[in-house]
Amino acid sequence: MIFVEPPIWLPWPPYWVNYVTMWEGGLFPHWIKNSVIVTVVGVIALTVSSAVAAFGFARTDFPGRNKLFVLVLATLMVPFHVLLVPQFLLFNWFGWINSLWPLIVPSLFGSPFSIFILRQFFLTLPKELDEAAEIDGANIVQVFLQIIVPLAKPAIATVAAFAFINEWNDFVRPLVYLHRPENLTLAVGIRWFTGRYGTQFHLLMAASMVSLLPMIVVFFLAQKHFIQGIALTGIKG
Repeated sequence: MIFVEPPIWLPWPPYWVNYVTMWEGGLFPHWIKNSVIVTVVGVIALTVSSAVAAFGFARTDFPGRNKLFVLVLATLMVPFHVLLVPQFLLFNWFGWINSLWPLIVPSLFGSPFSIFILRQFFLTLPKELDEAAEIDGANIVQVFLQIIVPLAKPAIATVAAFAFINEWNDFVRPLVYLHRPENLTLAVGIRWFTGRYGTQFHLLMAASMVSLLPMIVVFFLAQKHFIQGIALTGIKG
């Protein structure tokens, strides 16, 4: 049925045995688990760290703030592949190769793109909100958590959606840092169905469908916030 001409786009009845065979292969559950761990931890860490950094650039005054922000944006012009070898040597020195740490730790320091998106949104919020909260006795942490974060949910959801897509679909970093089959993420593990002597197309397409479903679900769940965040994120400042 895979090589039928013309192709059958929606075969009926569905051939569910391909998913069972794929799952019982032994490695697929490990790939799912690794992808979920990397994605969930990465999205939370990147979103939180980027929001904190963006709050500092947008709502606080400190010497060299604008110059430091320009430096952060300048890192966007550095190709990721230029940093790949130094990062590999660093993680190898830490003894993290063949573990999930090289995929998780960089998320703890935020993303220049996410910081930019959140900073621009934070700048659109009236500064008087911070001043009113400070008059009522709120400190800077309370202002961030109780004033800024609730108002910035659309922008935060947008950043989280982008982070989810990037983490779930990441292929290069797991390919470089993970060598053992059981440690692979789903994006790299799918290649396992492509061998030297042939490709198991039925299992490959089943795995691709499983890999695609989480992104579709996340997009529809976050669609409202995603569009709203893009629409409301201005270019002030």
